[in-house]
Amino acid sequence: MSLKRLKKKWVEWFGPWLAYHVIRVLGRTMRLEVVNPHIQQQFVKNGIPGIGVFWHDRLLMMPFAYEGKKLSFLVSPHRDGQVVGKALKKFGLTPILGSSTRGGASAIKAMMRAIQNGSDIAIVPDGPRGPRHRLQFGVIELARRTGAPILPIAFSASKKKIFNTWDRFLLPYPFSKGVFVWGEPIYVDRHGDREYLEAMRHLVENRLNALTEEADRYFEADQNVSNVKSHQGG
Repeated sequence: MSLKRLKKKWVEWFGPWLAYHVIRVLGRTMRLEVVNPHIQQQFVKNGIPGIGVFWHDRLLMMPFAYEGKKLSFLVSPHRDGQVVGKALKKFGLTPILGSSTRGGASAIKAMMRAIQNGSDIAIVPDGPRGPRHRLQFGVIELARRTGAPILPIAFSASKKKIFNTWDRFLLPYPFSKGVFVWGEPIYVDRHGDREYLEAMRHLVENRLNALTEEADRYFEADQNVSNVKSHQGG
């Protein structure tokens, strides 16, 4: 077996295990808060499936936003996506393989069936390769066909590392504070024309960007207090 093939096999076997345990350790050591939890709770209480959307750089901790809930998760059919999918299965979530460029039609049908069966759907609308923080059209089409609400959600942390990747992936530090911020539901009219659907795409994209900025600002007050104490101590 070649070195390249061996490395691929190692990633396929070890990657999901490592991702799962990293997420679990972070979830157990971080103090997680939720802003606007009533938005998600009202749909859970009434048994109405929603379409959760969040950016690729914020996906790591999302299993905790859906802990204990029935959720199907769209992941890329590429190797990285399959690693993520196998890790998510360890949380009791159901991966659906597909993307806007490969397996898109079959993925839409699979997500429609999942919604009909009462499952929430989670989509990373700028994955798997970007452009960063640009909403791809699939989430709008899914909402149009099913009538399910789009529920934007963002995550951030008080202490984190931002990687130099295409998505500027966010890794929270253990024992830091984390926050999930839910946005108001967005509905897509199934009879809307192309111009309307494009306007909805922009609306969801802008709403999700605003929520992400809100999440990033959430701990600024704590950081300012910490900086003042540090300065006074000096």
